[in-house]
Amino acid sequence: MNTVDLGLPVDVPSTALFTDHYELTMLQAALAAGSAQRRSVFEVFTRRLPEGRRYGVVAGTGRVLDAVENFRFDEAVLRFLRERGVVDAATLDWLAGYRFSGDIWGYPEGEVYFPGSPILRVEGSFAECVLLETVILSILNHDSAIAAAASRMASAAGGRPLIEMGARRTHELGAVAASRAAYVGGFTSTSDLAAGFRYDIPTVGTAAHAFTLLHDTETDAFRAQVDSLGRDTTLLIDTYDVRDAVRHAMEVAGPDLGAVRIDSGDLLLVAHRVRQQLDELGATGTRIVVTSDLDEYAIASLAAAPVDAYGVGTQLVTGSGHPTCSMVYKLVARAESGDAAAPLVPVAKKALGGKTSIGGRKWAARRLDADGVAEAEVVGTGPVPEELADRQLLVHLVKAGQVVAREPLDVVRDRHAAARANLPLSATQLSRGEPVLPTEYA
Repeated sequence: MNTVDLGLPVDVPSTALFTDHYELTMLQAALAAGSAQRRSVFEVFTRRLPEGRRYGVVAGTGRVLDAVENFRFDEAVLRFLRERGVVDAATLDWLAGYRFSGDIWGYPEGEVYFPGSPILRVEGSFAECVLLETVILSILNHDSAIAAAASRMASAAGGRPLIEMGARRTHELGAVAASRAAYVGGFTSTSDLAAGFRYDIPTVGTAAHAFTLLHDTETDAFRAQVDSLGRDTTLLIDTYDVRDAVRHAMEVAGPDLGAVRIDSGDLLLVAHRVRQQLDELGATGTRIVVTSDLDEYAIASLAAAPVDAYGVGTQLVTGSGHPTCSMVYKLVARAESGDAAAPLVPVAKKALGGKTSIGGRKWAARRLDADGVAEAEVVGTGPVPEELADRQLLVHLVKAGQVVAREPLDVVRDRHAAARANLPLSATQLSRGEPVLPTEYA
């Protein structure tokens, strides 16, 4: 049985019900009207970045590819739709043979994006493309939000390792996707074993306060942990008195202790005091890990502290205040008729309140300045200017229904680091501001 790269149990092969009811009722009406087979182009984009953010991060593309590949209406799914009366018999017959046979283009996963960037372009018949809207947006909105928060935290950390620790602060399946997105954004490891199993992300973890409280003394707890896990383990030192805990840790493990973890208090002050005490006791190589509701601002505030690594949970898996990217999936072009050779015509929503879109099948390129630093996101529908021909961003992800661009997660992670490094320096500022690159329409 095929597994689905969505953080799902391995016995759930189909993603077909990760959709909204109206996707199927639109399909039924279009089939009946004879318009379902019109060639169509849908694009994923966002009209604006979350307030104060300078750039977005494309994440979840690999999960999208698996979701498309596993979008199948098996007998159990069809029976559910039949019993609920969601669509008629003719539509059920059509769904039974559904396989996406079109093309998908998109920004490579890990790339940065800006308002109006055509992050993903889905081409095929209206019928086969419209069904994918919800699952694509669900994945990209979630994963890109987490990756953007992770990227900001990685910038604030200045090269110090970041541990993803948010599994207990979100949905159990969402936690697996969040671990993956955090790794794309620059985190180095996760506490979530399911994420380690599914995506081969390094996993870490030692002990909680409960382990210390279980034992008669803190020294007993430290000795049990060191005897079992070795001296390179990380001891949690803020269950009782931090200064006493450091002393107990040295009595048990000696100066070869791997690390201590601080999970409460004034982290800046406590980290300095612990570093001084460790050094005085000869444990100059013992690392200090801090946790406790960190976000990018708290991490930045600890830049001058003797901290060796950060553990981040709640703020990461909730997108640090922005749990979605507000991406939309809009029809931007469709054929004049159902004829396979009919030309495409641009279409666009015209509405009040800023919820408009720009019609036409788009390309995107990133223009660089004389120093090779990105200076603008250029989006157009006509010919690509010669000077931007080798700077185009969209790549072929699915060709004639076949996935053609699967990548190892480390490749995606490295791509994001390179893309972020190619932005102007102001991209890493945590103060509120406009997108670091303007979006220009050609």
